[in-house]
Amino acid sequence: MKVYDTLKGKKMFRWMRIVLLTCIAGFVTHFAMSAYADEEAKPETNVAAPAEDAPKTAAAPAAAEPINKEVEVDSVAKLRSEVKSLWVCLAAFLVFFMQAGFTLVEAGFTRSKNACNIIMKNVMDFSIGSLAFWLIGFGLMFGLNKEGALSGWIGTSDFVFDPGTAGAVLTGHYGWAFLIFQTVFCATAATIVSGAVAERTKFVGYLAYSVLITIIVYPIFGHWAWGSLVGDGSAGWLGNMGFLDFAGSTVVHSIGGWAALAGAIVLGPRIGKFNKEGKAQPMPGHNLPLAALGVFILWLGWFGFNPGSTTAVDGGAFAFIAVTTNLSAAAGSIAAMITAWILFGKPDTSFALNGALAGLVAITAGCDVIQPIWAVITGAIGGVLVVFSVLFFDKLKIDDPVGAVSVHGVCGAWGTLAVGLFMSDGGLLMGGGMSQTIKQLTGIAVGFVWAFGVSFAIFYLIKVTIGLRVTEEEEFEGLDISEHGLTAYPNFQASHQ
Repeated sequence: MKVYDTLKGKKMFRWMRIVLLTCIAGFVTHFAMSAYADEEAKPETNVAAPAEDAPKTAAAPAAAEPINKEVEVDSVAKLRSEVKSLWVCLAAFLVFFMQAGFTLVEAGFTRSKNACNIIMKNVMDFSIGSLAFWLIGFGLMFGLNKEGALSGWIGTSDFVFDPGTAGAVLTGHYGWAFLIFQTVFCATAATIVSGAVAERTKFVGYLAYSVLITIIVYPIFGHWAWGSLVGDGSAGWLGNMGFLDFAGSTVVHSIGGWAALAGAIVLGPRIGKFNKEGKAQPMPGHNLPLAALGVFILWLGWFGFNPGSTTAVDGGAFAFIAVTTNLSAAAGSIAAMITAWILFGKPDTSFALNGALAGLVAITAGCDVIQPIWAVITGAIGGVLVVFSVLFFDKLKIDDPVGAVSVHGVCGAWGTLAVGLFMSDGGLLMGGGMSQTIKQLTGIAVGFVWAFGVSFAIFYLIKVTIGLRVTEEEEFEGLDISEHGLTAYPNFQASHQ
């Protein structure tokens, strides 16, 4: 038995050696054939190594490298372009949301019987503004300057704007992005007027003015100041002079504010606003929480308004602008609260809210060139100004229910002047002399004369033609019923006028 087991073990060992040797031979043959196949596949020039002193030539992949780099550069450029368009659109969406903020502020600061009318005016401002600016306003504002008498005064191309047409000032996706961004700016200027003429304006008369501000008042002055943003690179005459207004303290806000002043004067005050002695009587708004929500929405939207005016994300300048914008708003709110506290003995909520808006308006012109500490000062002065400005217009018997003239007109002018005082490179208080300050004052004065003068003529023309003001009965009843046939608060209207 032992002999059999021994023989059996020897046979198994022999077979194991045969299997092992066969496997090794198979692996060797496989690798040899693979190496031979790789050698056959190599280009002939690579069979032998070049001599040490032979000139070195680039291999095939290196020869294709410039093409790959060009493709890579094109891809990066395309990505940058798409990101730029995305940023401008996102900023435009934030500014569009400001329309809701204006609606809530104006509705909250006025009486409940006129809330629907406020809503309708703000909806129509944006709707009419969108169509009118696309058809005519954009061309007047950003179209090419025509050589000769009109050069620097109005744009003469790109009406019914389409970036796909030959000769368009902007092309591609960015052209559409720029259009929607500027459209919401135009609507902002138009809707500023709504609050100052609230509670006594005929709806049809207001619609007529809304059309005219978006195709005449706003875009023409905008061309004077901002015509260099697009197109052939030639600025409007104010821009060529050196006038600076980065995001529109004057171009948007003062233009809207001075137009609002003209409307308030032509309309006259609301019934009961001033007594026989000419003293202003309180006519409080019906919903302060609504107004507060509107202010916070506007504050948020301003991060599209100012940082978005970079129209690009390169260099991160938008982040710096966001900081200066926020600091100015905060300082404006605090300063207005303190001012009202000193004057009236109480920290008035409505003035604190308008103070925040005053700070935002004030920093809009110089948010890119004013350092944070000076942004705080700019906003704080705006907050003080808005309180005294409201009291000043009350003494003049100019009725502005929401303080639009003070917030946008007066503080917009202050913010534009602040550029000449506080800008890092060239400001008067920064050692730059009077040059920039004079340019800013010129722009402020021109903006006032243009916006107030043209708007006054438009409002007066509407007044003597289709009519501008509702009757006393309609005003007493409320514009919601007389103009729109409904009420915002059916169960609340009778008890709160």
